[in-house]
Amino acid sequence: MKIAIASDDGNTISSHLGRTRGFIIFDVEDKEIRKQEYRTNNFTGHARGLEGAGHEIDRHAPILNALKDCKTVISRGMGMRIYNDLKEFGIEVFITEEMEVNKALELYLNGKLIDRPEIGCMHKHQN
Repeated sequence: MKIAIASDDGNTISSHLGRTRGFIIFDVEDKEIRKQEYRTNNFTGHARGLEGAGHEIDRHAPILNALKDCKTVISRGMGMRIYNDLKEFGIEVFITEEMEVNKALELYLNGKLIDRPEIGCMHKHQN
C-alpha cells in the first residue's frame, strides 16, 4: 500500500496540503517500507496558481489523479472540500498534529494516528 505524506523538506509534515512543496510516497508492505519517492507538488490548485479563482473550477481533479495510487494521505492541515473529496475518492485521510513524517508514519502503521478534521486549514481563502 502507498501512503502519501505532505512535506516541504522530507522531515516535517506540511501544515497545508494544497501549499506543500511535495509528497513523500511510502510503499509499505507488512509494516515495512519497500520503496520511498518524493512527488513534487505541481498539481494542487495552489501550486497551479488558482488561488482566488473561485470554486467553479475543479481544482481537486489533478490532486486526486496524482494521488490515486495511494491508500492514505496525511497532512497537518487541509480544506474540508479536499478532505471530503479524497475520502469520496476512496482515499483514507488524516489531518494530524504530529510534526514529524517518520513519527506519523509509525503511528499510522500501528493504528495509533489520530485524525483531527476539526483542525482543517487555517489560512484565509480569497473570494
